[in-house]
Formats: sequence, structure tokens, C-alpha cells
Amino acid sequence: MRALVKLGGTLLDELTSRNRLAGELAKLAESHQLAIVHGGGKQMTRFLAERGVESQFVDGLRVTTPDVVDALLKVFAGSVNHELVSAFVGAGARAVGLTGIDASLAMAEQMDPRLGAVGRITESNAGLLEHLVAGGFLPVVACVAGGSQGEVFNVNADQMAVACAAAFQVESLIFLTDVDGVRGSKGETLPSLSVAECQSLIETGVATGGMQAKLTAACDAIRKGVPQVVVAPGARPGAANLALQKAEVGTRIHG
Repeated sequence: MRALVKLGGTLLDELTSRNRLAGELAKLAESHQLAIVHGGGKQMTRFLAERGVESQFVDGLRVTTPDVVDALLKVFAGSVNHELVSAFVGAGARAVGLTGIDASLAMAEQMDPRLGAVGRITESNAGLLEHLVAGGFLPVVACVAGGSQGEVFNVNADQMAVACAAAFQVESLIFLTDVDGVRGSKGETLPSLSVAECQSLIETGVATGGMQAKLTAACDAIRKGVPQVVVAPGARPGAANLALQKAEVGTRIHG
């Protein structure tokens, strides 16, 4: 089975959590064709604050000035990516750190001039992922994309995961998050959702903020041919394995 797992920055911020996830996913990579995409927004905010740069957001997206682009490369493509790669190597995986810039894995264009260098992914080329996985390597991709004129773009990690998953033609896309799954109007965790039901949760205001973005990305993945998306609790040991086995964990999203 071919799968892509997206790891949220919160799960990667603590050493014990990072090492546990690396161990579990390294084990999965022995029997699955696996790729990893990660975020790092929490780490980015902290890095900027330590340098006196206030993070500004428009519609939930970080305004990406030249100073933030510099931090983007230092944090997402630098410390966060390499700490995760090191954890995978320590768990026995042949992990390789990448960004969307490498081999034009993810190409983007500016989303909105108000946001600066925030990109909308326009194209994803999975050739590098194919070569790495075929050679027994585990690709670990940071959410940084390239532009046709040599630009560097900050892209939403969920959207990076969707673009890579669709191009890589995975059977499952798993979002490991810091919540149990998608919650309904009464706060209950919903075991499964159709695209139409996801849209209803957004339209009625039940799913907002980060979960709204997650559902929007999941629906986009389904439309692009990914058979299933699972929003699963990253804090639960073995959650990714359970999701791949189609056991009851988190929320499974289908067409």
C-alpha cells in the first residue's frame, strides 16, 4: 500500500512525541510505500518572536515577508525538518529531508499580494518521491514550495500533503493531529464523513479554524483521486497503523 502521512507541528515540538511517531512510522515504512509531509507553525512563531518579529495573519494564513521567508527556510526546511529526519534515522529508516523546491516537487504561485510570499500550489511532480521510495528511502517533505521564477513560497502544510498525495497516487492520506478526529455539533468524534457531510459541517459553522482547513484539504484530496483520508489522533500510539488497516480510529473521509 502507498500512503502519505502529514504530521502537525505541535506533534513534532516535543522530543518524546517526535521519537515515538518516528518509530511507529519507520516501522510502517518497512511494509508500505510511505512519504511524510510536516508543518511547523508553532516552531516558526516561536522563532520569529525570539527575534522580535511579530507574526501577522490574514484569514488564518501567516503574512510572509522577506524576514519570514528567511525564517521559513531556517525553521521548516532547517531545524524542524532535520530534527524529524534525525528521529527517523534513529528509528532505523533511511530518511531524506526535502522541500517542495527539490526537483520541482511542489510548484506554487502567489496567493494574494496581502500575504506576501504565501503560495498556492499549482503543480506537483512526484518523480523524486517515486525514485526515493523505489530505492528504499523515506521522503520527509517540509511545506516550502518553489516558483517558476525561482521564488520561495510558504504553503499550507495540509495543502502540501494533498498535492503530494495526489501526485504520488496514494491509497491513503493520513492527517495526524492533536485532536481525536472531526467533531460533530455535540462535540462527539465522527467516525466517518462524506465530502458532502464535510461541507455541511463547514457551512453550518460546526467546523471552524484549523479543522475547517483540514476538512477543506481532505475534500480536495478526495476530488483529486485519493481514495480515503483519515484525520487521526497523533497522540494515540499506533494511530497511523490503525488508519491504514481501516480500523476505527479518528475520522475517515470518503467520496
